[in-house]
Amino acid sequence: MPQLTLAEVEALARAAHEGQTDKAGRPYAEHLRAVAEGVRARGGSEDQIAAAWLHDAVEDDALTEEQLRALELPPRVGDMVLALTKRPGETPESYAERVLAVPGALLVKESDLAHNADPARLAVLDDPTRRRLTEKYARMRALLGLERNDQA
Repeated sequence: MPQLTLAEVEALARAAHEGQTDKAGRPYAEHLRAVAEGVRARGGSEDQIAAAWLHDAVEDDALTEEQLRALELPPRVGDMVLALTKRPGETPESYAERVLAVPGALLVKESDLAHNADPARLAVLDDPTRRRLTEKYARMRALLGLERNDQA
């Protein structure tokens, strides 16, 4: 079965998140692009870059797990995406354990956290939201054993 190219994965992710915005009101595809570029800059594989484009697709209800698994992608891409998908009521500890258990997922999450914690992105949010998110991202970095280096 032919595999989707990265350009096709990007187009699929952009279409799946069409009309969605981030907390700052920016098109959600900008976040996906930044995470994918962060993975590339960190030496990630094509599978990790594909997972970066799709990392929020199931969590944000842009794709179902079944739709994700039906895509012409290596199974490890779907595994990474599902590892990165937060589940309702899940503790940060359980989430971190799953990310750490799936090969390749940590690098994608590191890039995601780096972009989420970007001071320029956080600066446009109100103070309580900025503080809450900064603490949330720092806690997840600690749970994942990541150094305090948010270079995206």
